[in-house]
Amino acid sequence: MPTSFRPRDYSLTGPENAAAQARGLVSAQWYRCAIPRKQLKDLMLRKDGPAIRDTVLWFGAIIAAGVLAYLSWGTWWAVPAFALYGALYGGPADSRWHECGHGTAFKTGWMNDALYQIASFMVMREATPWRWSHARHHTDTIIVGRDPEIAVTRPPDFVTLALDALHIKNGITEFRKIILHCFGRLTAAEKDYIPEMEQPKVIRTARVYAAIWLIMIGWSIAIGGILPLMFVGLPSFYGAWLHLFFGLTQHAGLAEDVLDHRLNSRTVYMNPVFRFLYWNMNYHVEHHMYPMVPYHALPALHEVMKPDTVPACGSTWAAYREIIPALLRQAKEPNHYVRRDLPGGQPISTPLAAVPAQ
Repeated sequence: MPTSFRPRDYSLTGPENAAAQARGLVSAQWYRCAIPRKQLKDLMLRKDGPAIRDTVLWFGAIIAAGVLAYLSWGTWWAVPAFALYGALYGGPADSRWHECGHGTAFKTGWMNDALYQIASFMVMREATPWRWSHARHHTDTIIVGRDPEIAVTRPPDFVTLALDALHIKNGITEFRKIILHCFGRLTAAEKDYIPEMEQPKVIRTARVYAAIWLIMIGWSIAIGGILPLMFVGLPSFYGAWLHLFFGLTQHAGLAEDVLDHRLNSRTVYMNPVFRFLYWNMNYHVEHHMYPMVPYHALPALHEVMKPDTVPACGSTWAAYREIIPALLRQAKEPNHYVRRDLPGGQPISTPLAAVPAQ
């Protein structure tokens, strides 16, 4: 490990928070690709149709997989059946939670709110804390000490990443927070980004989550088996690998503390099945630059922005061929990150974090 590397505190309550503020990285002005106002307004148009269609298809797939899983219970066929059910339950719920949290999936507000609450429970992310956590993520994207959603630190914590293929480490952390919230308390970090007037919602939602789990546990005890929990509760863990698989493509291995999403976010071309499951979040540079553009318009936004962005990764596998070597190198050289050459041929070799504040 290079002697010049200084371990960073990724918490929201440590010294990096104040340092980021002192360096002008908090709620700062981010680079945006220029798009004519009329064209951007058209891209931001919200619709109910695409999200209703995709939601019906998604829940239809979950129900179909659930029927197969139920019928196969007690046989070895239950293993692949529940693997499919868990992936459909725990994977797409992440992107649905995400898009509905922005309020852009549907035109109708209550539809966004309803699916947001359901998907939040499915992916085991409390609705109110994660709404505000994600707002901070967009305001201060990959700014150390400010962004509560940095999935991969430097050096990478490979143990945590492996455990979270089954949502074990972060899932247990979330579970502890829910218990804490049930007793009317919030963590110091949560108090940093959740407005005080929103905090009572955290407590109410936590108690609803706990009540559902208690019902499923009681049902399982009553029948002498875990089948009810295999359908509600446990899929948040054994189905979590898919949203981790998609989610790591967003920012892993890229620059920290920069004010340009082309440098800290990654757009990846994915096949139609992956795009459906992930709700087009593979267009991640575009989403971060213009977060109010609905998921169904992101491919069109990508075409508009393409001349002013770095080339997208050609496939999910291409993204991981970039990510895996970068993380392995960061284990030995934490200062390393994937460099991007911006349009115009000017290479960006130094993140803003290494540039003295003006």
